[in-house]
Amino acid sequence: MAGSVIQGENYRISVLTESLVRLEYSEDGVFEDGQTQVVQNRDFGPVACEVVETEAVLDLHTEHLHLHFEKGPFAPDRLYIELKGQYAVYGSRWHYGDQPETLKGTSRTLDEVDGAMELEDGILSKAGYALLDDSASYLYDDESGFRARPYPEVDLYFFGYGRDYLGALKDFYHLTGQPPLLPRYALGNWWSRYWPYTSQEYTDLMDRFKAEGVPLAVSVLDMDWHKTAIPARFGSGWTGYSWNRDLIPDPATFLNGLHERGLKVTLNVHPADGIRAFEDAYPMVAKRLGLDAEKEEAASFDFYSPAFREAYFEDVHHPLEDQGVDFWWIDWQQGSHGKMDPLWLLNHYHYLDNCRKGQAGLILSRYGGPGSHRYPIGFSGDTIVTWESLAFQPYFTSTASNIGYTWWSHDIGGHMRGYYDEDLALRWLQFGVFSPINRLHSSCNAFNSKEPWFYSPETCRLMKQYLRLRHSLLPYLYTMNVATHEEGLPLVQPLYYHYPNEEEAYEAKNQYFFGSELMVAPITEALDPVFHSASVSVWFPDGVWYDFFHDWKYEGRGKLTVFRTSQDIPVFARAGAIIPMDAQPQTGVDLPEMLDWHLFPGDNRSFVLVEGEGASKVETRLTVDWDERKIRLDLTGDLALLPEKRQHRFLLHTFETAPILVDNQSQEIAMGELQSHPIAKEDRMFELLKSANLAYDRKNELFAACSRAKDWKQLMKVITPLEEGLRQRLFEVIYSSEEGEYL
Repeated sequence: MAGSVIQGENYRISVLTESLVRLEYSEDGVFEDGQTQVVQNRDFGPVACEVVETEAVLDLHTEHLHLHFEKGPFAPDRLYIELKGQYAVYGSRWHYGDQPETLKGTSRTLDEVDGAMELEDGILSKAGYALLDDSASYLYDDESGFRARPYPEVDLYFFGYGRDYLGALKDFYHLTGQPPLLPRYALGNWWSRYWPYTSQEYTDLMDRFKAEGVPLAVSVLDMDWHKTAIPARFGSGWTGYSWNRDLIPDPATFLNGLHERGLKVTLNVHPADGIRAFEDAYPMVAKRLGLDAEKEEAASFDFYSPAFREAYFEDVHHPLEDQGVDFWWIDWQQGSHGKMDPLWLLNHYHYLDNCRKGQAGLILSRYGGPGSHRYPIGFSGDTIVTWESLAFQPYFTSTASNIGYTWWSHDIGGHMRGYYDEDLALRWLQFGVFSPINRLHSSCNAFNSKEPWFYSPETCRLMKQYLRLRHSLLPYLYTMNVATHEEGLPLVQPLYYHYPNEEEAYEAKNQYFFGSELMVAPITEALDPVFHSASVSVWFPDGVWYDFFHDWKYEGRGKLTVFRTSQDIPVFARAGAIIPMDAQPQTGVDLPEMLDWHLFPGDNRSFVLVEGEGASKVETRLTVDWDERKIRLDLTGDLALLPEKRQHRFLLHTFETAPILVDNQSQEIAMGELQSHPIAKEDRMFELLKSANLAYDRKNELFAACSRAKDWKQLMKVITPLEEGLRQRLFEVIYSSEEGEYL
């Protein structure tokens, strides 16, 4: 273990970095150096540290921390750590035993939650420090697996990073393990529904999606894929591993057909009841485990047992994978009990097993606590179909990054109960497109489904548009996936990661950065019946921000209430943003034949698009020089990975310039003359008033008054006396036009 280590008879203090300290106390004087279920690597290299020690007192200084310890048992009056920086009014000193107030982390599940809930702690805090308590976690090594600590020990990690949130997160990943790289298909659209499909019904549905021009990447089969109507002597049919051949008579052909359609497949399993005698795999399991098959002795669920795990995977799951199952949805709902949390064991061993063929691993399962980011993806549980549930999910998703858990998958549209509301379903889908994983899901209820054509023609049109958009974003999303894996940068980040000293960044709980180029503020309230639009308060940081869909221009810094019809979600590109997208999204996740590069004016910047992984990887660097009006395209890596006839199309936002089309080779491209595209303020005002439920004469008078205004000052005189809803909507139109620069 590198760093500075100071050890006494019953204590050990390890300075891992200048901001990260491990504190151990053991009555037995035994300390742990191996891996635990949470901690993987404590070697951060040398640390500059000054130690002043007497027989009774230890003082330790790094650039960022001062630790004071009066030797003996850890106690509040004997041990404290103080940050060298002013992060709170009365200083940032932690005494042993204090529980720091953090910016929160995440939770095991949203099952049965309708609205907000209390979250567990994360490792980030406005006060500048937080704790990770590893005292109760199990020890781990590859040979013997997990085992309880032989001696009780206090084992704490003190994170004293001030408000360097990304620095703290980077070191958290170094300590607990890097987030794995997701397979590309995980970032596409998932179709999931708790419904007893026949194989013909399911393949017909997949064909309908394709015919409607709606791309998918993952097919999810909920529990009805297996036998559920079982003899009463076996108990519940919730756990099962044998195909329901009344619904799916030829599983291998069925799964092969889904693969031929460009889809990956996952099956839902509830493993709590073990492996019982009615299962197809039971004879092999009974033989392996020495069970009495004549008495139908069950293989009770025990994931702590290597023998059970061996039978579970080799006799039950691997044959199903040989038929075509790509990964597993582990639906553990029984809580934490036994020697070790079964959920953690399921996540760990299922993920490792899915990686066994050298592929990027994947599972879908609930969160098991700190360190669970090593086993993506998270299944957030059975959510209630209400506006309150939707309103909590953006905050829930971004805040999970505070404990390194970056890949939540929600039941987009909500799972159960609730009510029919087309606007709610559409807003939830819009959020899903701009969330880590977009998995549509619903309960076994004929009136609750998520096919776009289940709704009115206009809602259907918009849903299909957004599902196509998700697949268009795959080049951008996969590049951010690589950044999460290699640099510890979550796809979804709270605003305060980048603006830690701005109070507004903490107040904007439902607003987040979506990768390096975009900022999102989902709509989570119903349409206003008068104006047919809904609002969200947006905090714009310093700089210029452009509406991603319309090029409307917003000057930071400040708060503004923005309004969007059902057609739009507030998504903003930072000035200078470079966003690569698939110009022709299809079912599956093949690399695109044509890339659309969306370029927003601003500072000169570069973006490196990553495709493939490992040795078989291509990096396409796009450098945009707005001063010289030049674009530089540079390709490196295994170019054979790319489509042979790939082309690049450059779309210069806010300019009246035709898209620039080039072939796939390193080159420099001239933008040519650039003429700004004027923001049609009057047209926007007209459309706003046209759709409003206001008297015709009033609309006419108001529009005429706005049209006569010579400048923004006169416009403000016109709109200031108006009622709030109308005034705010007109103000946004003015603010996001050229005149808005002077407000």
